[in-house]
Amino acid sequence: MLSIKSTIRLSPSGFCGQNVKLLRRLQSYRRTQSSKSTSKSGTSSVSSSSNSINDESGGVSKSKRAPLDRDELVDNVVSSSTLTILKSLPPDAQLYAQLARFDKPIGTMLLLWPCMWSTALASGSSIIKESAALTSLSSASTSVASLSSVAGDPKLLMLFATGSFIMRGAGCTINDMWDAKYDKQVARTVTRPLASGALSYKQATAFLGLQLTGGLGVLLSFPQEHLQYCFLLGAASLPLVGVYPLMKRYTNWPQLVLGMTFNWGALMGWAATHGSLDAYDGLSVVLPLYGGGVAWTLVYDTLYAHQDKQDDSKLGLKSTALYFAENTKPILVGFSALATGSWIAAGYNVGYMEPYYYLGCGAAGAHLLWQVTTADLENPKNLAERFKSNTTVGAIMFASCIAGNIGELS
Repeated sequence: MLSIKSTIRLSPSGFCGQNVKLLRRLQSYRRTQSSKSTSKSGTSSVSSSSNSINDESGGVSKSKRAPLDRDELVDNVVSSSTLTILKSLPPDAQLYAQLARFDKPIGTMLLLWPCMWSTALASGSSIIKESAALTSLSSASTSVASLSSVAGDPKLLMLFATGSFIMRGAGCTINDMWDAKYDKQVARTVTRPLASGALSYKQATAFLGLQLTGGLGVLLSFPQEHLQYCFLLGAASLPLVGVYPLMKRYTNWPQLVLGMTFNWGALMGWAATHGSLDAYDGLSVVLPLYGGGVAWTLVYDTLYAHQDKQDDSKLGLKSTALYFAENTKPILVGFSALATGSWIAAGYNVGYMEPYYYLGCGAAGAHLLWQVTTADLENPKNLAERFKSNTTVGAIMFASCIAGNIGELS
């Protein structure tokens, strides 16, 4: 028995396939034992060997499986489409993809939407100012020229999409490096590559360097005439990225810091379009847009944090879910109203006169109220569904910006 156990070794790079390897060795052992003896005691020893292998490696037990091998995922925000792509990767690559949360694209979208809103609103400010200044030109030619940018500069939108994917993954790597010892004790996070030991800190650090290099490459691709300003503004967000994972140890408001981090794009879109936050009276637009995004994050991430509240409480970690407790819903209704009002203020300061943008803000606010009022704070699946639905909120707001810009051309 001991000799069989001692021959089993699980390398970090083979973590995703450990269940298959262990089961094959166990089956081989059973065949060997069966040929030697068919007695009841022999059968019992095989059963004992199976249990000891499970206990020693943690590979076959359900609580230690990698997410790719689960029939029922603990974390319900996994996307089936990206999970299928992830499974097609080589085993080692799967681990790094898991570390970057490739299988959970909702995080990338939540980081991207504020960038897209800001870029579209910045384009709207240009449309409004140019429409007022070019009254002597043919309205048809002006409209054709302007329609091409109602959503914002396409190149900037592509850069923001790429940067959001890379930097969201980098943020996840940093988060897991800080939190691995806690993740081992939380049901939803126990199988993350660092928490499970599938990847080492050295490997994670090297991967983080690669991610940050990619993010730098995206930033350096911004318009050259605006590059210095955008570089400094983008770099100013890095302290927030680095300290956010620590906030749950020290403050009841880690979701506030997350909101300040994830909505930085509300500043970046305007700066990348116009070269500074002051241009076109930008601060009057981006500050309420940013504040509304922070309030939005407090809504969706507080609901999400209710999944972990029991584990967090046992570990001495803090969150708005624990802090708001039974008052969660009325407080989040207030934050939903704050987000909606702030977004409306941003559009007003851009100069939208038609109702299209404001109707969209109302629809986004109604969606937030639906999330809060229908949330079951004791049901992880219910909470995960509402969390994922926030990509709809982001899409509604982006469509509202486009509609507002088109309305100014009519």
